Amino acid sequence: MADNPEINDLLNKSNWQDERRKLRDIILDCDLDERVKWGKLCYAYEDSNVVIIYGMKNWCALGFFKGALLDDEDGVLVQPGKHSQAMRQLRFESLKEIEDSEDTIRRFISRAIQTEKDGLEIEFTEKDSLDYPDELQDALDDDTEMAEAFDELTPGRQRSWVLHFSDARQSETRKRRIDQARPRIIAGKGRNER
Repeated sequence: MADNPEINDLLNKSNWQDERRKLRDIILDCDLDERVKWGKLCYAYEDSNVVIIYGMKNWCALGFFKGALLDDEDGVLVQPGKHSQAMRQLRFESLKEIEDSEDTIRRFISRAIQTEKDGLEIEFTEKDSLDYPDELQDALDDDTEMAEAFDELTPGRQRSWVLHFSDARQSETRKRRIDQARPRIIAGKGRNER
């Protein structure tokens, strides 16, 4: 067990406990530094995030922060969402599946570490081509405080909000989402921050 109570809490979660511990053992054997980020076990090479462990409802996963750059000749890496430009995941549904995939896991971790050693970076092409929905543009035009706060958000936080608003099909839903988001935007928060 780890000396860090946050790490122990995550290792003792009831869902995917054995799988999480096995993935952790493999990762630590690859000489990555362990920490907790975003409420998950996260592993870094020289302060650069390399891989994170996810425990979802129907699967657990290793998420590679620069997974889009990794050679994936077998096509096993999964893009976690339609807007994910960098992250790619190896997903598992059982401890046996992890045990059977250990060589593949180690190969991808090695590739991810080499990506960091080589200084490779993801080119985020979508961040510069955000299309603000009309409802957001109207809200920013009408609300100086919100406009200034939105402008101060990091590009990633801005993107998270724009995508959230844009994903709504109806104008009224977009307006409602914008109104509900206003206090968090003013507080400098991104979509997934509380």
